Amino acid sequence: NGDIPMRDKNELTRLYSKLIKIMKSYHPSSDFTMINQAYEVAKEAHKEQYRKSGEPFFIHPLHVAIILAELKLDKETIMAALLHDVVEDTELTREDLEREFGHEVAFLVDGVTKLTNFSVEISEAGLSKEELKLESFRKLIMAMSNDIRVILIKLADRLHNMRTLKYKSPESQQRIARETMEIYSPIAQRLGISKIKVELDDLSLKYLEPEAYYDLVDKIAVRKSVREKYIQNIVDEVSEHIVNAGIKAQIDGRVKHFFSIYKKMKNQNKTIDQIYDLFAVRIIVDTVKDCYAALGVIHEMYKPIPGR
Repeated sequence: NGDIPMRDKNELTRLYSKLIKIMKSYHPSSDFTMINQAYEVAKEAHKEQYRKSGEPFFIHPLHVAIILAELKLDKETIMAALLHDVVEDTELTREDLEREFGHEVAFLVDGVTKLTNFSVEISEAGLSKEELKLESFRKLIMAMSNDIRVILIKLADRLHNMRTLKYKSPESQQRIARETMEIYSPIAQRLGISKIKVELDDLSLKYLEPEAYYDLVDKIAVRKSVREKYIQNIVDEVSEHIVNAGIKAQIDGRVKHFFSIYKKMKNQNKTIDQIYDLFAVRIIVDTVKDCYAALGVIHEMYKPIPGR
């Protein structure tokens, strides 16, 4: 009868609770009635559809909404994320959405639907790589979107599809990963959303160059949590010295992601042992004078490497 099994219902409820929890952490309004309505409508519309993984299809829009909530997006975007596949894949029309959720949400869903169809037309046109002119395709995607939020939903949609790419055929994996690397990742970079760009790059590398990817995973085998703790210790140490020197600064650290390490090894023809910066610490200060003062503190703390 198309009813969702209990285990899957529990998973949907868990994901929805997670979504609301994230939204409550940044959204000024505590009225999530319309979000709940979008959730119920989309869940009902997709109830007989399943993904290749065997999960209910609706798990996908929920994950897309969560990715966007983590970027602190507005309610309309979150509602559109929950509903982004209904016009494409179910009986519901744009008019239905407009009636129930207003013009803005319907407009966003319509934009995502058009983008999806446009991508399909392009890939079916059988053009050569040169003809596609990736740069103009990116610009076209930008131009087509009268609202930047359409692109954001599309990026989140692509990110979740990349996270679940293992259920696709090897041919599809290669095609989708290449398209992600050439089109979606540069758009995320251009919009300054490094969180999404970094994950898209790493996931693309995993399918385009699996040997190189797993080799890196193996060599940087120290667990992510251990690496992050290590970098945090350095940040704490640096912060203490910078504060003691009376310099006002914002300091953060990050663990370099696989793709950037891979790119550096390839471009500079080096092995992983020759790559210095698997970790990076950034110190942001107000003036050039403070910049030199901070550098002085760092040189007192750590030994500089000549020529680097």
